[in-house]
Amino acid sequence: MILTVTLNAALDITYRLPGVRLHASHRVPSVRQQAGGKGVNVARVLAALGHTAIVTGLAGGPAGQAVRADVAEAALPDELVEVAGETRRTVAVADDQDTTVFLEPGPEVSPQEWRRFLAHYERLLPGASVVVLSGSVPPGPPADAYRILIERARCHGVPAVLDADGPALLRALPAGPAVVKPNAHELAEVTGTGDPAEGAELLRAAGAGAVVASLGPDGLLACTAEGTWRARPPDALRGNPTGAGDSAVAALALGLHTGAPWPDRLRHAVALSAATVLAPLAGRYDADAYHRMLSLVRVEEVGPAHPQGEP
Repeated sequence: MILTVTLNAALDITYRLPGVRLHASHRVPSVRQQAGGKGVNVARVLAALGHTAIVTGLAGGPAGQAVRADVAEAALPDELVEVAGETRRTVAVADDQDTTVFLEPGPEVSPQEWRRFLAHYERLLPGASVVVLSGSVPPGPPADAYRILIERARCHGVPAVLDADGPALLRALPAGPAVVKPNAHELAEVTGTGDPAEGAELLRAAGAGAVVASLGPDGLLACTAEGTWRARPPDALRGNPTGAGDSAVAALALGLHTGAPWPDRLRHAVALSAATVLAPLAGRYDADAYHRMLSLVRVEEVGPAHPQGEP
């Protein structure tokens, strides 16, 4: 079983329309709503791939109830912990050219609610093979919340895949996450270098077991103890990129669960991420495109960088 943690769950609202103009009114012909937050998206993809993924994290208020109702409708095991505050909403506005996303901060989490979540998390860990820690942290939990969660997972022998950015990512590295997955912008922001290979090696030096950097349409760069690889999709695809990174995380977590070689993990991660761009909503993917692209993804081993200093 793979355990996915979404501390800042969301009710995702997607508006789809032909075009968007700033400072103008728009009639929206298509509105979709579903449970979201990066870990929920990961769990949804894993379930579609035929693997058990448990959803835990924090949810509250009417929006939280809507999240839980959708999680139940998707047949995802619900281990979310109730909080008093209102679960955030995210709004994605997708037109024929691109997608713009608006992200609310999330509910204030009290110290008592955080302790209750930690106790619940500890009870779930013994049944997990991998834990996925994804997304932002709402107001209230400690600044090193992800470090705490990774350390507790390690005590149970459970490796962690971390998809976070900024200080939350840096503070978690000393705990030794098995895999971290920043995108190119996040990697440059926390390391101060625009060279993804150098930035990835800096994060490894700071404690990450492996770093998989998402390079958008250019695929993935993986720096690991076993080698460094580049994985590229066959074509640049147009569509809704929301959730593409979460699909890559799902493939990486599954590869860690099965012990697949790194090139295979990356091939699946790139194909699944690309197939997600072709789907209308985060946490979904075009199954035909995924299977078609698996044989077309190019994976090549490259030489490691030699970074100077620390992030």
